[in-house]
Amino acid sequence: MRGHAYVPYLLLGWLLVMGSQVARANDSTRVFPIDDFMRQIALHHPVARQAHQLSDQARQEIRMARGAFDPTANVKFYNKELSGKNYYTLWDNVLKVPLWVGEVKAGYERNSGINVNGENITPPEGLNYIGISVPIGQGLLIDERRATLLQARQAQDLAEAERVKIINKLLFEAAKAYWDWAYSYQRWVLFQQGYQLANTRLQAVKERVVQGDLAAIDSVEALIEAQNRLALMRQAQVEAQNAALVASNFLWREDNTPIEITPAVIPSLIGTNPEPLSATDLATLITTARENHPEVTKLQIKVRQLDIERRFAQDKFKPKMNLEYNLIGAGGSLGRSWPTNEYLSNNYKFGASFGFPLFLRQERGKLQLTRLKINATQLELQQTNRETLNQIQAAYNERQQLEEQILLQEQIIANSSLMREGEQQRFENGESSVFLVNTREMSLLNQQVKLYELKAKYGKAKYYLQWAAGSLGGR
Repeated sequence: MRGHAYVPYLLLGWLLVMGSQVARANDSTRVFPIDDFMRQIALHHPVARQAHQLSDQARQEIRMARGAFDPTANVKFYNKELSGKNYYTLWDNVLKVPLWVGEVKAGYERNSGINVNGENITPPEGLNYIGISVPIGQGLLIDERRATLLQARQAQDLAEAERVKIINKLLFEAAKAYWDWAYSYQRWVLFQQGYQLANTRLQAVKERVVQGDLAAIDSVEALIEAQNRLALMRQAQVEAQNAALVASNFLWREDNTPIEITPAVIPSLIGTNPEPLSATDLATLITTARENHPEVTKLQIKVRQLDIERRFAQDKFKPKMNLEYNLIGAGGSLGRSWPTNEYLSNNYKFGASFGFPLFLRQERGKLQLTRLKINATQLELQQTNRETLNQIQAAYNERQQLEEQILLQEQIIANSSLMREGEQQRFENGESSVFLVNTREMSLLNQQVKLYELKAKYGKAKYYLQWAAGSLGGR
């Protein structure tokens, strides 16, 4: 009689719990999977947008460096009049076109007046000239312009690596916030179920006390358990709400307005079922990290930049030797007469310059300093490579261990459920007590909470492994 009187209340409790969950999932809520969560962040989060601008900034740096090779047009005009006399009128127009090595220039010059320096005297119609200047010592293989441009090109790769690093970190932090929210929400749902069961049991016990089937103290025991679970449920509710607020910090709209996660939006556990990785998968991650991990890539690029700086410093050990040759002719005549032996043998201007520091102290110091920087960066690269590979292996081990724990925890829950059902049957047969039933049920709830905790950790571990390999989603 006891069992038949109690069973309807248990069925009613479970139906209420399941009915409320189905209503919540289907009628008034929207499930927000982590893939959609991460996609929203990658597209609209301010940090992600800032990271995307790094590549644009690097392209502008390259444009600035290329500006050193832009042609320039220069005009100089000086005139001096004193006491009615034209002391001098100096007029020079030149177009300079920088080459990868040296410079080409063409221009027109006309100087007149009683005090013009003899070497600057030109025919009345002016003087045309076209020439080239080439370094044959220092600056032949590399100079400041080329070094700046080469380093700017490396800086573009550096900016891309920094962009990947920033987005990878952002997505990893977001994933952790999402799984904390998912765990907190599922914990709250479980405690809601537990409270509803305890409350249903309380009402059933009260009725059986009235009927004389149970002692009055059993109703007190059932009341205490219901109150305890109510406290747990309310605490879990606050924690779930706070976790949702933390996850909301990562959500932004396209118009830069924040998105708040409302109670009508719930997280999903999709992606928390064990998905073992093979040794081949691990080898692929390691290869990817060696080639594309942002920290490793940044150090590799830094070594290349320093190598450009070393080449430029070594070039300073060469003497400064520049040759310059210009064809000249009276204004308007150069184009009509070119090419003739007259301009090659008579109408030309040739020059050469030489310079060399005697002690090379500045040059030797700069070169040695650059070599030391390269060595230090290479050592840092070796250490970073080792730390990265070990981090990947540790993340892989953690993921494997959580997969085993989840499977074991599911077995524990199955056994705990059998224990709870057995204890319930004994209680219905008058062989157990409310205390033991509550204890078995609370143990089952705690084991289910632990399973969700492990699933949340597993969700984090999957993203942690991708982050450790530098391939979370920034590329």
